[in-house]
Amino acid sequence: MTRTQRTRASLLRSAMELFEERGYDATTAAAIAARAGVTEMTFFRHFPSKDAVLIEDPYDPVIADAIERQPAEMPPLAAAAAGVRDAWTSLPAPASSEVRDRLRVVSRTPSLRGALARNSVQTERAIADALVARGSDPGDARIAASATLGALNASLLDWADGEDADLGTAIDAALRVLGNER
Repeated sequence: MTRTQRTRASLLRSAMELFEERGYDATTAAAIAARAGVTEMTFFRHFPSKDAVLIEDPYDPVIADAIERQPAEMPPLAAAAAGVRDAWTSLPAPASSEVRDRLRVVSRTPSLRGALARNSVQTERAIADALVARGSDPGDARIAASATLGALNASLLDWADGEDADLGTAIDAALRVLGNER
């Protein structure tokens, strides 16, 4: 692990400890940096904001690529759901307890809803753009992207607040609802 990766991991660990001890709203970026043994400037080199510790994810390009690879004759909603499924199964399994802890803070902190919505807009745009790139009507693509992202976000937050072990199963169940496959 590089020094940069170690610093980022230390910041993440410190943030989660402080969120658990003090709550999200009572924790500052300066406190996270101090706990990690770095400067506040170093914190902001790794994360543009405190909420990015919890909200930021690298998955949009993976999801978009998986959607673009779906068969052209597949309807937009089915292609979006299949692409999300394919993307999820292609990613290395996350450390479930760490992901769950992060999502629990998000689901239980009203002040994070705006950050989650901003991140969701970016993901929704990536899904819609991928659908348009494979030939979908832009309006249909936006609707399919919104529905798919709604199912994905609901499954993530429900999983975080529950005790089910497998996030992949939760995501798959939510996506099946979109296709009435239950």
